[in-house]
Amino acid sequence: MKRAHLAALALLAAASGSGCGAHAEHAAQAEGPAVTRAIAVMQPTQGNQVRGIVTFTSVAGGVRIEADITGLTPGKHGFHVHQWGDVSGSDGKSAGGHFNPHGTEHALPAGEPRHVGDLGNLEADDSGSARYERVDSQLAFSGTNAIVGRGLIIHALEDDGGQPTGSAGARVAMGVIGIDDAADVR
Repeated sequence: MKRAHLAALALLAAASGSGCGAHAEHAAQAEGPAVTRAIAVMQPTQGNQVRGIVTFTSVAGGVRIEADITGLTPGKHGFHVHQWGDVSGSDGKSAGGHFNPHGTEHALPAGEPRHVGDLGNLEADDSGSARYERVDSQLAFSGTNAIVGRGLIIHALEDDGGQPTGSAGARVAMGVIGIDDAADVR
């Protein structure tokens, strides 16, 4: 009888061990491939005409951000990753505040420390078009600084780097940063 118990315990232990391995393998498959590229399609908030595409690409040294935006007034416009990927409100406020997982003070991108979401300014020309390109060492596709699923906001005014959020004014465009699986199609 004692041997039967020991044999049953040994079988149970072996089954548990192999189940753990299978579970770990299934969890790894559920995660899928590592994200290397993301995109946000910018839509205007109520009463505005701002639209565009912003891409995020993993590169040596961080994440390259490239934006092509139209419909802005000439000049500088604050540009931030926001806490929530909720763009259900017509004013963009449902995206919450700047993405700030470390509880730091606001600053322009060259400032340290800064909110992870502080991307500085887009600068629109006389036609209202803006291009933006830079590599950011704080943005990430996984971990604490992960931006996928977060909101992206363009503001009406220049981000002056001041506290608490740069005095950038109303939100003129909003988008959600999502995984870009069609990078090779464009």
